[in-house]
Amino acid sequence: MNTKTCTLVIFLCAIFSTNAQEISDTSFGKGLINFVAKDSSFSVKFAPRFQVRSVSSWDHDGNQYGNPEHNFIVRRARLKFDGFAYSPKLKYKIELGLSNRDLAGANDFNRNTPRYILDAVLMWNFAGNWELWAGQTKLPGNVERVISSANLQLIDRSLLNSRFNIDRDLGIQLRHKTNLGGDFLMREKFSLSQGEGRNVTEGNEGGLQYTARLEFLPFGEFQSNGDYSQSDLKREEKPKLMLGFTYNYNQDAVRERGFAGDYMTRTDETLYETDQTTIFADAMFKYRGFSFMGEYAKRTADDEIATELDGTTILDIDGEPGPDYIVLTGNALNLQAGYLFKSNYEIAARFTTLEFESITGALPTNQYTLGASKYIVGHKLKVQTDLSYTTLDGNDDSVRFRLGFDIHF
Repeated sequence: MNTKTCTLVIFLCAIFSTNAQEISDTSFGKGLINFVAKDSSFSVKFAPRFQVRSVSSWDHDGNQYGNPEHNFIVRRARLKFDGFAYSPKLKYKIELGLSNRDLAGANDFNRNTPRYILDAVLMWNFAGNWELWAGQTKLPGNVERVISSANLQLIDRSLLNSRFNIDRDLGIQLRHKTNLGGDFLMREKFSLSQGEGRNVTEGNEGGLQYTARLEFLPFGEFQSNGDYSQSDLKREEKPKLMLGFTYNYNQDAVRERGFAGDYMTRTDETLYETDQTTIFADAMFKYRGFSFMGEYAKRTADDEIATELDGTTILDIDGEPGPDYIVLTGNALNLQAGYLFKSNYEIAARFTTLEFESITGALPTNQYTLGASKYIVGHKLKVQTDLSYTTLDGNDDSVRFRLGFDIHF
C-alpha cells in the first residue's frame, strides 16, 4: 500500500470513529465501521479483508514429478466501502485492491498506473423492482465470477473462470425481477459497457460490449443471497435452485480475451479488432448443507488470428503467430459440489474440463480438485485447503496443494 492510500484510509477511519451518530452491528464480520449521518442522508460501512495462501506445486516432465516449488502470497487485500447516499434507494459500492495481483495490468491504456479500483458503482432503485447501475463493477456473467472471492468454497475459482469469464467493466446496467407465480422468480440483467475491462482511461478502442442475463429461481430466493455465495452455510430447509443464462457480445474487441489479455497491436501501432461472443449456462443448488454449482462457457470470434492492415498474419519474434495475437476461443465445463457438516467443516470436489479451438494452439485440459474448509465465522473467518491434479491433452501435467485463510471484518 503506498503512502497516499495509507493516509486516505487512516483519515477515513478517524472521521468515522469520531463523528458517527451511531455505530451498530459491530460484531466480527459485520464491518469494521458502520456510520450513519445524523440526518440519515447517507451511510458508510467499511470492511477490509485479506487472504493469505501457501502454494506447493509439482510439475511432470514426461517421466516423473520433479521437486516441488513453494510460494507464499497475499492473494487479495482489499478495502470495501458501501452504503447509501441521499436516499436508501440510491446505494453505492467502492472496493479497492491493494495486493500485487489486484494492482497488476498497467499499460498504455490506463496510463501505466496501478489498477487500485475494483468497484466504483451507483445502484439506483428508481421504480418498483427496477434498478439502474452506473460505474465500474462486475458484469452479469457466469455465477462463479460474480460470487465474491471472499465467499468461495475452494481456495480459488476454476480454470473455466480464469479462461472464459467477462469480469469487470465500465458502463451501465439495468436490472429487474419478476414474480412468475408463487415462489417462482425471474431476474433480468442487461449491460452496456466499454468492453476493455477495468480502469481504462485512454478512450474506447474498438466497440462496445453488450451483456444480457436471465436467472430463474423456481423455488424462491435463497437465504442471505445464497445463490451468489458458495457452500450452504444457511443449511436451506427447502431445496433452492437458480438457473442462469448469459449472452455477451464484445463488438470489435481489441484484446485477446475481450475484457482482458494483451492488446492485439499491429506493427504500425494500430489495433486489430474482431467481434467476440461468449455464452454461459450455469446452475446453483442448495439443500440441507449440500451445495452444487455447474457452469458451461463458450467463446467464439469472427477471426481468431490477428492480421495486419494488408491481411497478413501478425507474427511474433519467432516468425510465428503468437498467443498474444490469437483470441482464446473454445468451451469449458465446471462441476462443483460440497457438503457442510453441522460442525462447520466442509468437504468439496470440483471437475473442470477445457477444450480450445485448434487454431489457438492451447491443449485440452482437465483438472480434478478435492478440498476441505473450516468455517469459524462463516466466510468471514475460515481456513481452507485443496489438492488439484491437472492433465494436458490427456497427459500428466501437475499436482498442486494449497492452504490458506481468509479474514473479513
